[in-house]
Amino acid sequence: MAIHRGLRRVATFVAITLALALALSAAPASARDNGRDRPCRRCSDVRLVWMTGYHDPATPDQYNRVGVLKVGPDSAPNVLVLNPGTSAGGAYFYPLAKDIVRETRGRWQVWSVERRENLLEDQSRLDLAKHHKITGQQLSDYYLGWLVNPSVSPHFQLIPNSTVAFARGWGLNVEIQDLHRVVQAAHRGHRRVVLGGHSLGGTITTAYATWDFNGKPGADDVDGLVFIDGASRTTPVTAAEASQSLQTLQNGSPWLAFGGIPAPFLGTFSAVGSTLAVTDPNGLSVGQSFPLLPANLKPPVPVTNEAQFGYAVSVGTSPPNLLAAQVHAGHLAATGTPRGWVRDGAITPIQRWADMLSGTGLDGIDGSAWYHPMRLTIDAGAVGNGNANPAQSVLDVKAVHGRDLDKHLLMYAFGAALGGPRVLDATRALAQQSGIPGDALTLVDRSTTYAHNDPSAASPENDFLEHLVPFLAEVTEHGHSD
Repeated sequence: MAIHRGLRRVATFVAITLALALALSAAPASARDNGRDRPCRRCSDVRLVWMTGYHDPATPDQYNRVGVLKVGPDSAPNVLVLNPGTSAGGAYFYPLAKDIVRETRGRWQVWSVERRENLLEDQSRLDLAKHHKITGQQLSDYYLGWLVNPSVSPHFQLIPNSTVAFARGWGLNVEIQDLHRVVQAAHRGHRRVVLGGHSLGGTITTAYATWDFNGKPGADDVDGLVFIDGASRTTPVTAAEASQSLQTLQNGSPWLAFGGIPAPFLGTFSAVGSTLAVTDPNGLSVGQSFPLLPANLKPPVPVTNEAQFGYAVSVGTSPPNLLAAQVHAGHLAATGTPRGWVRDGAITPIQRWADMLSGTGLDGIDGSAWYHPMRLTIDAGAVGNGNANPAQSVLDVKAVHGRDLDKHLLMYAFGAALGGPRVLDATRALAQQSGIPGDALTLVDRSTTYAHNDPSAASPENDFLEHLVPFLAEVTEHGHSD
């Protein structure tokens, strides 16, 4: 672990501690219950809100919207805006968001971004399954079973690429302009805003912070940045590589094939498998007998729905092509028919990871993005830590203010198995090129112990959360905006 703490932080901590001690000693007992231990009103509030997004001329109006899953009280004076990673949806951060709101006693509200591409998803049967109104088999048949059984009706309808050609333009410009509207909304009421993201969401965070908004960097809108096992690559793609990627995109699908699995099937597999693990964890696995489920995701013995899900996503049995979907969650039980799942001291509860992907407790949203725009991933390669480069001209990327960030901007970077020390190095470089001092950074390396998704999924002990809460407290004390 590398954690940079400056003398300013120490002095501030001592001063606050002494002032608090004097205040408590002088205050009557009846006045001492106004602090940390006071119950948080409306901390459990949650709602999904869709707002008007960037008006992309090529996109039908119904898709020029951006969603936000708001967790915590609207009265919170601070907002943490989080961007999901590749092929991830707004529900991904829901359990972590509840933890943050609870740990900060409602002083922070968390907004998890639901990108516009998720408007294309059909959540109808998932919502029914979450409320136990259809069986697990009916859920699986609707989204997947019809592929091998033509008699299944009604069933999920695929979206022909020809009808969504406009999505080939859903790159960083569209994403950053949508996000700008989210950040502006979070600022209403003079609230402080911290922007962060996981995996690709970290690159999006860098892009926003360094984006050119009428001559000013996006970072002027925020008081801190959070990078969760993801940040911009410091060396961008070349202009030739960018041009080739655009040409390939124009001749192919608008959507990324995550882990080699084409859209929307990674999303439907993820949503169905995680929902079955939540709604019928001990039932005989529905997915294990499905012929189109890849063989490397199937356990060698009959298992439960929970064990099927755990086998596919947990380190040790999850295949290498799904590294970005993994957690440390345990292993198959040694006995039982069907076999169950055993946590065995792993840092992430399998049910919590299933909740994140299924969107347990939420209607109309899950933790996966079934249709992830390929253009967004292409454009991310040109961010270059916010420094102008030839590929940005090819891709219409405007992340050019990497050397113009406010000297008091605070940053927190957490490296796990996929990004590791590179995330810390990129964050350090982003700060140094703008003259931001080292004591403004909190850098934590857990690349040898945390899988890519453990920073959001680990519970109840979570090193990411343990360092995030004091970081957010420091933002409220030293944030650079009014």
